[in-house]
Amino acid sequence: MLPKGSKLYSIIFLSCPRCHKGKFFEANPYKLSNFNKVKERCPKCDLKYSIEPSFYTGSMYVSYAVGIAVAVATYVLILLFGLDLSLPTLFITIVVVLILTMPWIAAVSKSIWANMFFKYDKEIAQKIN
Repeated sequence: MLPKGSKLYSIIFLSCPRCHKGKFFEANPYKLSNFNKVKERCPKCDLKYSIEPSFYTGSMYVSYAVGIAVAVATYVLILLFGLDLSLPTLFITIVVVLILTMPWIAAVSKSIWANMFFKYDKEIAQKIN
């Protein structure tokens, strides 16, 4: 299991970058009514998740990289399973996987972006129960 205090823990579990205990998003990324909506503040440590207006616009660049990683991983898995797909079928398969993982990619990208600007604070995390 990943230890609390690592950025990877916060990214994978979509938790607060500072305390790793509060939820980062209003709801599950696949709940389309609250699609990709970041909470204003951490419910545990009261960290304001947005430094400035349009703070998460930069996560678009991160989502591009995460999307490419998902596409490459899909292609590698197709090769590892020995599937002999034609080029159009391969393309359609990768596009379908990208569409299905789009909410997750967007959520993880925002979490990565926030973790680039906020760091884990062990003292605050220990004060919170």
